Amino acid sequence: MTRLSVNINKIATLRNSRGGNNPDLIQVAKDCERFGAQGITVHPRPDERHIRYADVVNLKKIVTTEFNIEGNCQEQKFIDLVLANKPAQVTLVPDILGQITSNHGWDTITNQAYLKYTIAIFKAAGIRVSIFVDPVPEMVAAAATTGTDRIELYTEGYATNFPKGKEAAIAPYVEAAKVAQQYGLGINAGHDLDLHNLKYFVENVPGLDEVSIGHALISDALYFGLENTIQMYLRACAV
Repeated sequence: MTRLSVNINKIATLRNSRGGNNPDLIQVAKDCERFGAQGITVHPRPDERHIRYADVVNLKKIVTTEFNIEGNCQEQKFIDLVLANKPAQVTLVPDILGQITSNHGWDTITNQAYLKYTIAIFKAAGIRVSIFVDPVPEMVAAAATTGTDRIELYTEGYATNFPKGKEAAIAPYVEAAKVAQQYGLGINAGHDLDLHNLKYFVENVPGLDEVSIGHALISDALYFGLENTIQMYLRACAV
């Protein structure tokens, strides 16, 4: 079964929009786990417009499943935050300052030396490393020589093209996953996966360890309730 990690950034966005502590991010994380989520994901950014650095510290104290911190490792503050809190997994994303959301994977060829150096820092601290990549075989193959444990396939392209033709939309991800398997890499995926396209993705991408889902899941929870929504996503992952 592919594991479900719930990204709670949007809960923090809602909290921050009015100040105070409503909704309570820590309680939501606890509830996500209680409702069956197998991990909690956060993606802190320098402007702290959603997840704050203090949230990471507080979440580390209470998360009992798998804690995954995503972010731009080109920011020293991010590196320091991860090393101080030692999550189960760190996911390295090539964001730029002010970026609204992640929109591309690493060029693992051009950035090979940098990624080797940075990944080694986290692995020396006992933290599993995943790096964000596009479904391009050459980029997956080059990821394997960086020292990373896993890749996270950036799935916006799949989600965008899914309504136009699911077979064509999934094809590059299947190929990328096969390359990852050849090199012994674990496979995660995330970005714009939802209740419409998730099951087909899980059914067809070989060796898929984990999906990280936030925006769509939290949006669905407005209609279906958080507990029910998490169960719906878990069923889509249970292939």
